Amino acid sequence: MKRKIILLSLFLIVAPVWSQQENVPLDHPVYIFLKEMKVKGILTDIYEDNPNLSRKEVWNFLEKIREKKDELSVTELRLLKKFSDEFDATQSNSINLIDGAGLKGLFEDKVKNTFLYKDNNANLYIEILGRAMHGQIIEPKINNSELLDIGFRLRGTLFGKLGYNMTVQKGGVWGSSGEALIFDPRLNYNFKFYENIENVSNYDFTEGYLRYNTEPAEGMDLSFQIGREKIRLGYGYGEPLVLTGNHPYIDFIRMNFHYGILNFYSLHGSTVGEFHEDRSLNYTKYFAYNKFTFSFPELFNAGIGEAVIYTGRSFDLAYLNPFAFYKFEEMSLQDRDNGVLFLDLQTKFLKNLELQGTFFLDENILSHLQELNLYSNKTAYQIGAFWYSPFGFDDLSLIVEYTKIRPYVYSHITLKDSYTAHSQLLGHRIGPNADELLIKTAYNVNEKLRLEAEYRHVRSGENIYDAFGNLVFNAGGDPLVSHRLGIDPEYIDFLDGIRFSTDLILLAVKYEPVRDFFFEMLYFYNSTKNMTDNRRNNNQHFCLKIYFDL
Repeated sequence: MKRKIILLSLFLIVAPVWSQQENVPLDHPVYIFLKEMKVKGILTDIYEDNPNLSRKEVWNFLEKIREKKDELSVTELRLLKKFSDEFDATQSNSINLIDGAGLKGLFEDKVKNTFLYKDNNANLYIEILGRAMHGQIIEPKINNSELLDIGFRLRGTLFGKLGYNMTVQKGGVWGSSGEALIFDPRLNYNFKFYENIENVSNYDFTEGYLRYNTEPAEGMDLSFQIGREKIRLGYGYGEPLVLTGNHPYIDFIRMNFHYGILNFYSLHGSTVGEFHEDRSLNYTKYFAYNKFTFSFPELFNAGIGEAVIYTGRSFDLAYLNPFAFYKFEEMSLQDRDNGVLFLDLQTKFLKNLELQGTFFLDENILSHLQELNLYSNKTAYQIGAFWYSPFGFDDLSLIVEYTKIRPYVYSHITLKDSYTAHSQLLGHRIGPNADELLIKTAYNVNEKLRLEAEYRHVRSGENIYDAFGNLVFNAGGDPLVSHRLGIDPEYIDFLDGIRFSTDLILLAVKYEPVRDFFFEMLYFYNSTKNMTDNRRNNNQHFCLKIYFDL
């Protein structure tokens, strides 16, 4: 009896340390490793349709991978060791730069923390973030930009339940400010960069949230989060149709629930509308989202979700309700808002091969679906396959994906309710009246070096304007221009308008020479042909990135 009391006491002391509830940023390479292990059949589900995982969840997935380590390649074992060292809450293989290691610790191949404090009830991690980037235009004319930013992240967990995070980054641009948008697309929606009233072009980004997690029953996981961070919703090997994360941050309240085969997600957030220099014209846009996903072990995931965008008022209590059908609620609110519905499926029954697809329906749910070229049938779909270790080659992956988005998808009769923020699409970047074929391959040379190659073929039909900027023919190719009743044709063919055909090639080398220091070299080639006028434009550029997270 005495021994049981001692063991229980030790568990109560240690348990909070093993429950890091703050989320892992979406650009962290551990997500790639988990995805490859999921396709390989080592993991059954990693919640990819709502992929912001907590550090606790990542650790649990790594533990499951460790149970099947005999099935891993040499490189996969090394990657498992690398990420296990980082997400081990005991930090047994880490160093504290301020309190102990000093500057010499920068060159040690261990997990680095600028500062770390922890006790039985709380912990605090202070991390310094830095990035330097050189971007070089090769074609059509030589030009370049340099970007440099610095920042910090405060994160940790209280009482093993409440995760917190505050991240701040500040940067500047030298050289061509216009070309900087190519090398860092985030600048397309950064207010400080657009404002451009200081002597140096500059930008800033900030994230912050509180996340509470509880397990009310065995196998049941419930979390609530308020704040802002980069989020992504829906499946997609290139980009999802629902929410890509490549747009202004959304400030949100979110609930995630996992139990048995059911995963439920609910989110209500706000972001910005289109940018105006006259600040009195700027406005807030709201985004509400619900999704049910049923995860059948070793078979497939099947999900149904919905979203609504609305403006012109403060947050609406109807859309705060996580258990309501938004489309019918939207109709009861006098049809003022932009509602979408989507279905998705992802397989798990084929080892090393995953198939997935999404069907996206913008507003019109039941009527005239058989008339695919009717302007109101704003539909999109995406199908793809992920093959890991093709033909028996370990550590190699191959992805093929096709996306088709019909005219007028993402647009709305009310401009302010378009599926955009700061004129940036919330959904897939090719936009309406376009399709894309994506082929991507990647190879993990070892735990430090990864090679990637990507090819995209995009076709699009764009609106026709005259020399004075007046809209002559609306092909449904602009998410900010809706169908005009009585003016635009009732039926529209896919890829109508000015036809463009674009080929894009991306080559990337990602290298981590010393733990927490990263180096990337990327080469881009873009060739766009105006099929209507038979003109072609070629663009080439490369960029070098050096960044750290200490």
